[in-house]
Amino acid sequence: MQGIVNDEDIGKLKKKDKTISFAIEKHGIPPNWKRDPGFVSLSRIILEQQVSLESANAHFMKLNDYVKSFSPKELLRLTDIEMRECQISRQKASYLRTLANAIIDNHLNLDDLAVMEEDAIRKDLMAIKGIGKWTSDIYLMFCLQRKDIFPIGDIAVVKTVKELYKIEGREDILAVSEKWIPFRSLGSYCMWNYYLKSRHSRF
Repeated sequence: MQGIVNDEDIGKLKKKDKTISFAIEKHGIPPNWKRDPGFVSLSRIILEQQVSLESANAHFMKLNDYVKSFSPKELLRLTDIEMRECQISRQKASYLRTLANAIIDNHLNLDDLAVMEEDAIRKDLMAIKGIGKWTSDIYLMFCLQRKDIFPIGDIAVVKTVKELYKIEGREDILAVSEKWIPFRSLGSYCMWNYYLKSRHSRF
């Protein structure tokens, strides 16, 4: 299966939108950001909610180094104090435990998501406390490589769309993303790449 970033889809998207062509000419083709599907990646995405990627990565590494294996059972063994020592907030610790319990109790089967329709995936993920639309969008894109996702809740993507298209309102932002169908994930990757390169940052 082709990843989100491939020459054929890039060519088609550039024809649809001159601004995408400009973003690619200025900062190049984005990497095909990808993560392995499963508990570890979904946990990392939860830790990335509303914080910088650098902070989230530091917290994940601290937690990962602390446990024997990054698994639902191991995480559920940790006390509140141990979570705090790994710089995991009380709220994020609660979300991780809820996810771990859902997997152990078979309320969520992450392996099944790979063959499910997008709406069904969202329903299963968002039934877990602490997983909202942004988290499910990122999991769909990065872990399942679904090609037509627009993460309207992502600050970097929205900020870049506003900057490049000289727009402000949510409806205008969504209208831009609709021009990218069925390559909204690729368009979003281009926005992330532009954002990171123009600010000399990285994932």
